[in-house]
Amino acid sequence: MHEPHAPPAGREYLSHARYTLRWLLLVLPVATITGSLVALFLWSLDWATRTRLAYPALLWFLPAAGAMTGVLYVRAGKGVERGHNLIVDEIHTPGDGVPTRMAPLVLAGTLITHLFGGSAGREGTAVQMGGSIASTMDRLFFARLRGDNALRRSERAVLLQAGIAAGFSAVFGTPIAGTVFALEVLSVGRLSYAGLIPCLMAAVIGNWTTTAWGIQHTLYPVIPGVFGQSMVMLLPKVACVGIVAGVVSMLFAESTHALARSFTRYVRVPWVRPIIGGSIMIGMTLVLGTRDYLGLGVSSESSTAVTIVSAFRDGGAAHWSWLLKGLFTAVTLASGFKGGEVTPLFFIGATLGNALAGPLDAPVELFAAIGFVAVFAGATNTPLACTLMGLELFGAGAAVYIAAACFLAYLFSGRSSVYSAQRISVPKGDLAIVPEPRLVRPELPGDTP
Repeated sequence: MHEPHAPPAGREYLSHARYTLRWLLLVLPVATITGSLVALFLWSLDWATRTRLAYPALLWFLPAAGAMTGVLYVRAGKGVERGHNLIVDEIHTPGDGVPTRMAPLVLAGTLITHLFGGSAGREGTAVQMGGSIASTMDRLFFARLRGDNALRRSERAVLLQAGIAAGFSAVFGTPIAGTVFALEVLSVGRLSYAGLIPCLMAAVIGNWTTTAWGIQHTLYPVIPGVFGQSMVMLLPKVACVGIVAGVVSMLFAESTHALARSFTRYVRVPWVRPIIGGSIMIGMTLVLGTRDYLGLGVSSESSTAVTIVSAFRDGGAAHWSWLLKGLFTAVTLASGFKGGEVTPLFFIGATLGNALAGPLDAPVELFAAIGFVAVFAGATNTPLACTLMGLELFGAGAAVYIAAACFLAYLFSGRSSVYSAQRISVPKGDLAIVPEPRLVRPELPGDTP
């Protein structure tokens, strides 16, 4: 039986205070600039969405807009075309850093995608801007603060994580989830606390900055708790949703990667790929007779449109809305348009939960919320961050159901991930191969050699 740890000495408290203050000074400019850029991005994205809805003919120019984005990245985007995966690789194996040009390029590329009707998200853009700003500040100002090269490399990795946290938190208004996402997304099955304090400070400051610019995040319904005997009856149904969400997230990730490989293999000229992808999306829109699966998909001026918000009410989504949104998003991203995967994953999850609520005789609001975060958890292998996001967005009443669905979706999504640079530290469901950690008791006062 281990003896209790000794309380920190005065010098240790002083060291912790210096550590906290130092990181506050490091992340403050990064998070403030990132939060401001995200505010600009969200304002511009709202303008692009309203413009697209006001001028439906813009969809016909989607192939040309994709070609423009492709040419832009061919000419100026060398070294940044890998986006989020480049930042993850830089954290694992530091190299030359994340180029400054990533921020304006991904901002412009994402706005072009949404203005002309591409189906993409916003998280990837915010995270890439945060990583780019963090790396730029490190090169220009922070490098001189560190002498030892090894220390500098480790701190640069934490600073990049802080940039991810700031971007994620600012774009969704979820600072706690943003903090854990930045730590959890790097490796499957392992969570390092090295960047916990810097990421938390960056997430909070980034979110505060964005809201200070007057940006309002989407409000979702607060889900009431279900307890007692009803909880026992409901949990098996929630487990079914979690398992299905894991399989759906795996299908989305694998189909997107497979389609991207096909575009790369058979279409050698990069800027031609989005021309083909944009033409395919126009064709799908004409065949389906609806534009509900274009753009961001959070909300719409039409009361009959299928959106993330509409998925929280009975009849707010069709039975196959989740599949159609997945197809539109896979074609968009695989063919070279810019944007994130996460908001489309929210759409897929919320509409999947809506579709399953009827057959399972369950509350639509609850199952839409569960699907919202569970598909995201399975596709990114971040069940803890997604559970916390569910609590921040939908309240603590559904905490047990959200956690159960996220953990099961993570388990049943297999080895898939929308982020190809994500490492596998601990294989899912194979914990027996993990060696027991060696616990070392710190020396206590009175110990004798």
